[in-house]
Amino acid sequence: MKIVVLDGYALNSGDLSWKGFEDLGDLTVYDRTSFTDKEAIISRIGNAEVVLTNKTPIDAEVIDSVPNLKYIGVLATGYNVIDIEAAQKASIKVTNIPAYATDAVAQLTFALLLEIVNQVGVHNESVHQGEWQTNPDFTYQKAPLMELCGKTIGLIGYGEIAQATAKIAHAFKMHVIYWNHREKRPQADWAQQVSLEKLYQQSDIISLHLPQTSDTEKMINQKALEQMKAGAILLNTARGGLIDEAALAQALNEGKLYAAGVDVVSKEPMAADNPLLKAKNCFITPHIAWRPLETRQDLMAIALDNLSAFLSGKEENLIN
Repeated sequence: MKIVVLDGYALNSGDLSWKGFEDLGDLTVYDRTSFTDKEAIISRIGNAEVVLTNKTPIDAEVIDSVPNLKYIGVLATGYNVIDIEAAQKASIKVTNIPAYATDAVAQLTFALLLEIVNQVGVHNESVHQGEWQTNPDFTYQKAPLMELCGKTIGLIGYGEIAQATAKIAHAFKMHVIYWNHREKRPQADWAQQVSLEKLYQQSDIISLHLPQTSDTEKMINQKALEQMKAGAILLNTARGGLIDEAALAQALNEGKLYAAGVDVVSKEPMAADNPLLKAKNCFITPHIAWRPLETRQDLMAIALDNLSAFLSGKEENLIN
């Protein structure tokens, strides 16, 4: 059996092993495959029965051109890069990796927030530049600092990652409110479901934790931003397309929002003309919430389990 990995570098840049997949068949791993070069995608899949992909798209044209393909393993939770209907028609099984990065994403959500409110990077740089050594006082600050205790965090979406984030917020003695598209039972009496309008109005910090769909795309737009508290902080570790980035940059530059922390943007890799690059108080990380070694080890293990189950005639994390 021939197995092809189209874009393995994101998962395994050299600190993990593909051995489990090598034991299952003839494995070829490409670090990267152009998202836009359909001929290269088709050529690299070739006569393989199994293909693994993270972000390289496999659409109907690709599926029609690789008749031997029987299985597509998505090396991520989101599977919008696959034409599921076309795969179904071709009797190709598609699996994904659900809920592997819950704790890691919640961790980065708070890493962004703590950087914003404590400004560790700014002060660390200042000390290493000699400013503390020459300061007349035992303490000084280079930027405003904020205590999280007593602040209200509003979570938009209330799935596993949001609930993990809520637990961290509760540990910081924050008030936790959330909005979900349907009624969802709170995990504890310290979390309260509210309307989206109330969440905007009451939250000192707003954190996004929902998938990007036609209904949620650019839901954080000028109208939504205008409803938020003056001086609020916006966090996004979900999907970049949830935010109208031009509107957010304007809200930051005009001082409507105090700061934003984002791990995702609308186009990745980030475009040089993305307005968030020049926005005030905008903290940006390059989609790293899922990247801790332990998290990627879990992803690799689940991907291997998914394929092993398929080869044994079982269904594990099957999309279609």
